[in-house]
Amino acid sequence: MDDPPRRRHGSRRRSWCCTFNVPPSSPDNPYLSQHYRSNNSNCKTKLGPQKTDSLSKLTTSSSVPNSPLSSKSGLTLVGRIDPRRILSPGRVSPIDHTDSLEEGRHSSQATPSAAVDSIPRSRSRSFRAKIESPDTHSGKDPGRVEGDRGGLYDVRLNLKGKNGGVLVLELNSGVLASNSEVFAGLIAGSLGRKMCRIEVPEVENLGVFRETIELMFEENIAKKLVKIGVYRAIDILEVSAGIMFSRGVLSCLKYLEAVPWTEGEEEKLRSLFTRFMFDDATSRDIFARLYSQESTETHQNLARHLVSSITTCSDANARNELKSLVKGLLCKSSVYEKEQPDVNKEDFYAVCQSCVSVLVNLFEEASDAVPYERRAKKEMGKPLIERICRQVDNINWLLEILLDRQIAEEFVDLWAHQGELLTMHERASPMVRYELSRVSAIIFIAMGTRKLHCRSEARSGLLQSWFGPMLLDFGWLQRCRKGLDMKALEEAMGQTLLTLPLKQQYVLFMEWFRCFSKHGTECPNLSKAFQIWWRRSFLRGSETYAIESR
Repeated sequence: MDDPPRRRHGSRRRSWCCTFNVPPSSPDNPYLSQHYRSNNSNCKTKLGPQKTDSLSKLTTSSSVPNSPLSSKSGLTLVGRIDPRRILSPGRVSPIDHTDSLEEGRHSSQATPSAAVDSIPRSRSRSFRAKIESPDTHSGKDPGRVEGDRGGLYDVRLNLKGKNGGVLVLELNSGVLASNSEVFAGLIAGSLGRKMCRIEVPEVENLGVFRETIELMFEENIAKKLVKIGVYRAIDILEVSAGIMFSRGVLSCLKYLEAVPWTEGEEEKLRSLFTRFMFDDATSRDIFARLYSQESTETHQNLARHLVSSITTCSDANARNELKSLVKGLLCKSSVYEKEQPDVNKEDFYAVCQSCVSVLVNLFEEASDAVPYERRAKKEMGKPLIERICRQVDNINWLLEILLDRQIAEEFVDLWAHQGELLTMHERASPMVRYELSRVSAIIFIAMGTRKLHCRSEARSGLLQSWFGPMLLDFGWLQRCRKGLDMKALEEAMGQTLLTLPLKQQYVLFMEWFRCFSKHGTECPNLSKAFQIWWRRSFLRGSETYAIESR
């Protein structure tokens, strides 16, 4: 039996039925998409190199839902071009693959009638669109097609993704021109034609572009943005700025200003504001949230105020929490370090000196050198040991920040010249005096591990002042470590001793030898460093003598 004659394109439209025995394949099917790209490569319009940064600098996904849009939007979605059909809810009609090829040939022969090279609001981006002539378009007059709500579909917007996806939207020119200045200029240049055809190449995210166009048909854009979310709204803001969709830009700015952001959304907004300028008061509010207008001096005063407040905080839990917070912000390893200026070293040392002065007063109180009337009334209810421990914790916390920022050299001199504390250390109870050696331990560990570099005079002064107290307090430090690594302390003390001249090493090592032989494990074990000193001093003595005699 002979095959029935092939029906004309128009007759298929009249006999179209919305009931399918087998549902049509989705254009998003990976196999069909691959088949389309391989078979339709010859029917795409060939364009020269074009920059479309204002529209293409979006997210990399190009997946587009294949379901038709609601009639409420007034927008016809043709979708990715299938080699067999184009689905359009405004006018549902199948188009054969041969018709698509024919349309592609007409598109490739069409001559552009208008182009836009740049967008005034963009600092460094440009948008180029191509309007193709519909004179050679076959079939029914596309300019006479009515939508579900009586709108005229007289604009065909052809979006081409960077990764090969294609999306065709059939729109009403009145809605498009009234919302976008860019499209208004392109549509005005095609007056008198039956169908205005606009092509946008190299769109990075077809879905975002489609959502932006959909918002032109919404009366309440803000309500729609609430459902979309912040991250997607930033993408829509970029596209709206690129096509000069003023109502969309204003709605996005108002929505973004009123909601909190994650760090990722903040960085995305910051990048967008470096590339576009927005002339609305809402954009200034967003800009004020992104960038601080405070000077470096204000930042430094704030850092000093925070540090000083923490060292005077009376609540232990709050103080520990704030110490961890501020240390994380001020340390060099902080994620915010790139954007913050250097802290004022003098401010930090002023706070350190204040803490040391308080510590001196507390030891005077411990030795009954301070009259009862002069003692701080607000501290009277707390044990003396607790108050001393708190000040030592404050000093060590400040010292850790100074070490991290590599400005702790002057603290070595400050601690080495605490004659009053050294005198009171000799008379104080071991339960109290060992707290002072906790400060010395942090300095010794920093020197022994090469994190603290200072002059030979400073090292010598520190060891002459605090090496003896450290030998006496080592047993208490072992019992009350408070996070101190005793093995690291022993190794660091030995290494620090070896940085001194050999004659000074002799005096200090002999002092250690006498203490260790008397107290054993209550004294630090510096045997390894002692052996190194012995080898340098005596086994190579002849070589040293030869050098000195020259």
